[in-house]
Amino acid sequence: MISMELHLMFQTALTATFLIVAIIFLYQMLSQKMTKSSKIKSPPQAKGAWPIIGHLHLLGGPELPHIVLGRMADECGPIFTIKLGVYQILVVSDHMIAKECFTKNDKVFASRPKILAAELMAYNYAGFGVSPYGDYWKHMRKMVIAELLSHRNVEMLRYIRVQEVGASMKDIFETWVTNKKSAYADMARVEMKELFGNLILNIIGRTISGKRFPPNDDEAVRVHRVVRKFFELCGTFVVSDYIPYVKCLDLGGREKAMKLSAKDLDNILEEWLDEHKKRRETGLKGESKPDFMDVLISILEASLLQGFELMKPSTEPIDMTASVGLTNMKKTPLEVLLSPRLPIHMYHAADAPNDLVSI
Repeated sequence: MISMELHLMFQTALTATFLIVAIIFLYQMLSQKMTKSSKIKSPPQAKGAWPIIGHLHLLGGPELPHIVLGRMADECGPIFTIKLGVYQILVVSDHMIAKECFTKNDKVFASRPKILAAELMAYNYAGFGVSPYGDYWKHMRKMVIAELLSHRNVEMLRYIRVQEVGASMKDIFETWVTNKKSAYADMARVEMKELFGNLILNIIGRTISGKRFPPNDDEAVRVHRVVRKFFELCGTFVVSDYIPYVKCLDLGGREKAMKLSAKDLDNILEEWLDEHKKRRETGLKGESKPDFMDVLISILEASLLQGFELMKPSTEPIDMTASVGLTNMKKTPLEVLLSPRLPIHMYHAADAPNDLVSI
């Protein structure tokens, strides 16, 4: 009886799998026919596509992707399409066509594809580099250009890059001196991967959070591990990015690994943010030069004030005359009435610093 039940279960599962594959295959065949029958002339599609997976087997083979795409361009011309799972991808190999894509048709190519890594590890596409084109991305771009990566801010943080490069050169020199004393050799073996890794981590860490990580520090090892895993998962191949039907299966365990990596990175960023908040609350923010987190917190504080309607309590003009003592009371002091113009729950969730709440 048990063997009969297992046999029936196996047959049922096999039949269901066959039906799903057949439905997907028929859907793709019908969509291709509808595309061919449309009046809009589409670029040619490269040969070698398989049902369901498209050209993924060619790009994942022993040859490098750019060699495969170059051979396709020789056969199909400077512009053609390939199928990556259920998605149709436009490939351009001519510089004039590429220029037209990013000038006349820039809005069409301005957005970014939705991938699992951006959803799970970038706060559901909230990261500036992975968020889709829209009002949110425009606002973030304006803030990044005007505040974080402005010429003034980049020059103000230039000392970090100079100091870290100098520290790396000093470490190399000390390694050479130590090697010369111990091995009596004029050459010293230096692990460049570790050297550049520490250099980049310290520059980015000090620019973002003001923190520096010594080579053998426990926090440095932890941050190195989390950041390396984060970028490794960002570039890994995820089947569900191209075939959404299998997302619930979590093939390869990528989704689970991304969730763990996102949690680890979020814990690190939250620790840095808490340190900045405490430093600002205790009045120590002026002792060090502002980093990216300080700038973003200042922007957040300023944006919270925009959530209130400002008005004068009276119609009397404001006394703007100067006086000898800065602490002298004005005849008509500058007073405003604040009234919320956003939903009340947004103010409770703002988690603003104490000095802002007391305004």
